Parts: sequence; structure tokens; C-alpha cells
Amino acid sequence: MNIGEIAERSGITAKMIRYYESVGLIPPAHRTEAGYRTYGQEDLKVLLFIKRLRALDFSVKQMDAMLTLWRNPSRSSADVKALALSHSEALEEKAEQLLAMSKALRQLAGECHGNDQPECAILDGLADTPVA
Repeated sequence: MNIGEIAERSGITAKMIRYYESVGLIPPAHRTEAGYRTYGQEDLKVLLFIKRLRALDFSVKQMDAMLTLWRNPSRSSADVKALALSHSEALEEKAEQLLAMSKALRQLAGECHGNDQPECAILDGLADTPVA
């Protein structure tokens, strides 16, 4: 497969595939004599694994750790579980922060008249609220 084909089959853009190669998440692609990248089924499998990790909001560093564990047949499932649970806790914390931000914005919006007048409680509140 060329990069366009594997991009289509994986649902990952060619640009991101090249990026994943540049940061070492995937090995350098085999090249034709003309210098074009070529990929096989194993490469597709790795890209689909990366896609699932990205969908779960894993960082590049975390993806690298998870890929290392996935590729290691003598890995400890305890290590995989620890990484997954650590990431899950971070996601829960992030969700709490997002909910607090949403609540703050809704409160400000509730104080805004939303009419044709220039006075705006949202802008006033944002200007007067200290940054945490």
C-alpha cells in the first residue's frame, strides 16, 4: 500500500502518518526505488491501534508507552493496567474541570440580558474574574 491507500484504510491522514513516523510511533516505512513509502498489513494494524489510542485521548508519550507494551510479548498486564487506569483518572479530572468551566460560562450567560444593548454581564464577568 502507498501512503494514500493506508491513510484511507486506517482513517488517519497521510500527514499524521508521516508525523507518527517522525516521532517514532511507527517504524520508518519501506521505500520503493523511487522513494515512495510502502506499507503492509502489520503497518495498518499498528495505525488502527494508534487511532484507538488517540480516540481515547492518549498523548504521544502515552501512545509510545502503550505501543511498547503491545509489541512486547513478555509484558506484564499489570503495567498495561496501570497505564490505562492512570490515563482514566486524568480523563476524569479533565472532565470535572470542563464541567466547572461550562457551569461558570452558563452562570455568566444567565446574567446577560442578551439584547441589543452594549452592556454584557458575560464580558464584565470575564474581565473581573481572576484567572485560576
